Amino acid sequence: MKRVLVDLLFFTGTKGGMESYVREVYSRLSADDTELEYIALASSELAAADVSWFPGRVIDSGVSGENRAAWARGELFSVARAARRHGADLVHCPANFGPMRSRVPVVLTLHDLLAFRHPEYVPGGHSRIIRTMIRLAARAARRIITASEASRADIVSLLGVSPEHVILTPLAGSTPAGVASARRLDAQLLAVGNRMPHKGFETLLEALARIDPERRPSLVITGSHGEDPLAPVVERLGLGDHVDLRGWLSGAELERLYAESTALVFPTRFEGFGLPPLEAMTRGCPVIVSDIPVMHEIAGDAAVYADPADPDAIARAIRSVLDSPAERKRMSRAGLARAAAYSWEKTAAATRRALLETISSSVTDR
Repeated sequence: MKRVLVDLLFFTGTKGGMESYVREVYSRLSADDTELEYIALASSELAAADVSWFPGRVIDSGVSGENRAAWARGELFSVARAARRHGADLVHCPANFGPMRSRVPVVLTLHDLLAFRHPEYVPGGHSRIIRTMIRLAARAARRIITASEASRADIVSLLGVSPEHVILTPLAGSTPAGVASARRLDAQLLAVGNRMPHKGFETLLEALARIDPERRPSLVITGSHGEDPLAPVVERLGLGDHVDLRGWLSGAELERLYAESTALVFPTRFEGFGLPPLEAMTRGCPVIVSDIPVMHEIAGDAAVYADPADPDAIARAIRSVLDSPAERKRMSRAGLARAAAYSWEKTAAATRRALLETISSSVTDR
């Protein structure tokens, strides 16, 4: 039996996609595994929450994932020490960061290289620190897992990692919860995501403002924490009657919005993967997405594409979908078929396989 320490110092319940990834993968791995035992090194926030989805023992690190300085020190130094202290044979760091060096082999899940490709989109001027931490973590890792060919190419070209050390493991949409709801008769668009600049919500609002008020759909944007930075933009554009800014929603609330909405709009300028379009397609909700390579990789012919930097192009894409019930039906069918190729069971199995293979190769290398 080999022991895997899972680095969950980042997990606070407010980090969106990366937390969904970890929860979906590890809830599908078994505590009765005869080859691998899992232990979690948790942030103080996670240790105080319900962690019944994790298939093993949870250790409170005493480190707050919301305290940037404490979290960074924990990633760079505490994770490797904890791995030795708890007799781990492998460390899995599932959220971009990890130890700067480790005697225990490390598998790093690297979701994207936003700080390398678009440092201007990293808030607070932290792009240089993030780049340094990612470089150190990638250098210390024996294997790197990533979710898309686009991210895999970035990891190879920007970090100089050998292609054979990068394992492609696509993500998936969660299973629909079966909320009793139907598409609204009036047009409603949905946008999901945090308020980081690259998500493109300001451009989406500008696009909405360019649609004639007589034909303008309503728009719900979820995912804000605290005071929403989009509120002044909504006011400036005079969209108060058309835009509903929501905070962090429960799974049931988000499920209802997916069921009711005419289409999801995902105007991001950069992604490592992009879960919301896949979540929407899994539910038969048409998707309007950015014309960037990773979105084509995920959505194929199931989506309508628009230049995320051009509000007129986004407005045209929205109108083309809203004006054609036949196109929405086609998109819904194509999205369901496309999403069926992805599954969290496949992601979990591929992740477990990567962990086992890294342990085996590390034993061989000794």
